[in-house]
Amino acid sequence: MIELEGVPELIDPVMVAAFEGWNDAGDAASAAVAHLDREWKGEVFAALDAEDYYDFQVNRPTVFLDGGTRKITWPTTRLSVVRVGGGAGGKGRQRDLVLVRGIEPSMRWRSFCNEILGIAHELGVEMLVVLGALLGDTPHTRPVPVSGVTSDADLASRLDLEESRYEGPTGIVGILQEACTHAGVPAVSLWAAVPHYVSQPPNPKASLALLNRLEDLLGISIPLGELSEDARAWQLGVDQLAAEDSEVAEYVQSLEEARDTAELPEASGEAIAREFERYLRRRDPHAGPGLAAEGGVADGRDGSYLRDTTSGRTRPPRPMPKEPREPRPADDAGPGPNPPGQGPADPADRPEDGRPPEDEA
Repeated sequence: MIELEGVPELIDPVMVAAFEGWNDAGDAASAAVAHLDREWKGEVFAALDAEDYYDFQVNRPTVFLDGGTRKITWPTTRLSVVRVGGGAGGKGRQRDLVLVRGIEPSMRWRSFCNEILGIAHELGVEMLVVLGALLGDTPHTRPVPVSGVTSDADLASRLDLEESRYEGPTGIVGILQEACTHAGVPAVSLWAAVPHYVSQPPNPKASLALLNRLEDLLGISIPLGELSEDARAWQLGVDQLAAEDSEVAEYVQSLEEARDTAELPEASGEAIAREFERYLRRRDPHAGPGLAAEGGVADGRDGSYLRDTTSGRTRPPRPMPKEPREPRPADDAGPGPNPPGQGPADPADRPEDGRPPEDEA
């Protein structure tokens, strides 16, 4: 580990992590952690040694000019800390978040996880929350499904989370969560389902849904900045481009009908209550958390993300019924032929309702 700055004294710290790559469809998870770091002006205090974990032919370093001097940025995982809470007038609960943001390592995953857990132990971290995103059969016009998964039965019961039952290929998210289980560190993964027909990054709507669910889980208020407006613009752009292709429009409508049929009772009750709870908490820092929220609002951004880079088209590709998509457990896809962030390509593992799968750890 490369020490960059002294580690500050932390208050009730929770570690929040996200990794670019296979567990980050649409860059939704890494963008969510980047938003936290930016809005709360995170202070980087450590970075893992890039030589130990990354293949530089896969994740190449970049060169930039700093005042006429050429410098190199190496692909790695950095840790920063932010102070959360306080509210107006210094009221409300204060706590710290340790943000872990980087790239899924190319090698030595066990050592990688042990190093992160060592830092968590030194800082007195109370819980680790890993954010992820997967491709799913979910319409872009509906709230983004977000599932919360844990391998700890007691934690699942206390926080109203799903207990993991996944078996299959895994990525760094699953390995890290399993390492936490063996180390006795409470760990939760939050998964956002990204529409498979608009998988190109960024996806601010999915990032917003993850942040909303993180708010509910930790009972904190997260400044959203321009993220809500970006999400609305994203959806508007996708709406316009999808409308240009009748087949895509019909396909989206079929996804909407399936989603509405499956979730009508919740949409009319618990989901609305949780959204109202979140609204109250943002007005009053003393308001309690609303756990197990579905997360997300109908928001959007520029439709250029639908561009097919192979053909130059600026409309959604036609949906293929048997097109490879995310794994049923969607949590942590392991290495395979698919592009980073898009999960395994076994259609048999795909949930029919587009609902994010259980995390496997």
